[in-house]
Amino acid sequence: MKELNGRELAGFIKERQAKQVRQLRAAKRFPKLVIFYDNDSPVIAKYMSLKEQYGADIRIDTEKRLLTAETAAAQVREAAEDENVSGIIIQLPLAHCDESILQLIPNEKDVDGLRGERDTATAMAIHWLLTGYGIELPSLKLAVVGRGKLVGAPLLKMWRESNYDVEMFHRGDDLMRLKDFDVIVTATGQPGLITSEMLKTGAVVVDAGTASEKGVILGDVAEEVRETRDDLTITPKIGGVGPLTVAMLFENVIRATK
Repeated sequence: MKELNGRELAGFIKERQAKQVRQLRAAKRFPKLVIFYDNDSPVIAKYMSLKEQYGADIRIDTEKRLLTAETAAAQVREAAEDENVSGIIIQLPLAHCDESILQLIPNEKDVDGLRGERDTATAMAIHWLLTGYGIELPSLKLAVVGRGKLVGAPLLKMWRESNYDVEMFHRGDDLMRLKDFDVIVTATGQPGLITSEMLKTGAVVVDAGTASEKGVILGDVAEEVRETRDDLTITPKIGGVGPLTVAMLFENVIRATK
């Protein structure tokens, strides 16, 4: 089994970004990222921790701010108007606040791409991961499972705009049809959804699904897939899409600062 190791690719990007930040700081320009969240679920806590550590490693100030339903709009507007803030993230999913606050983020500070006016960081991470490992996307049949605003919907849009042969699978669709596809990207948050019998020989599988069960973060791909299918090219359980998504976020913070 071949692995799509996002952590390895992110390491090369990180070195370049650290150099860029040093240059910005030397010019008295100080990148800053603000992360808004309204609950402390294990998945959210994990991803915020990764972003904080990455920011610290390349010397980008990263600040978490807890939202309340009553003050969320005012909090986001304050950050939007702050000239010292380069980028803003609303950490999804929200438990208490309305997602309409995403629209309060100025486009130039929307480093996650969730306003819908640019490619999302996660969609870009998946694209970079596949192309970085030499997967020839234009010549393959691509499937996207799940149409969420973080992964599925923006990735489908990106690939269709590139005229790739891509199909979306929604809830209730026949997933046995995935056997007809060369590359499968899944991001539903349903642990164990994708099983070995759904995948053709030699398929490329990107598991971008996240769910939490008893404090353990799980993907969409069933355990038996990695245990029994040596013919696949697949993301590892840890270190696949996540590290590159964080790298893309900070790439956008650096661009916003420039």
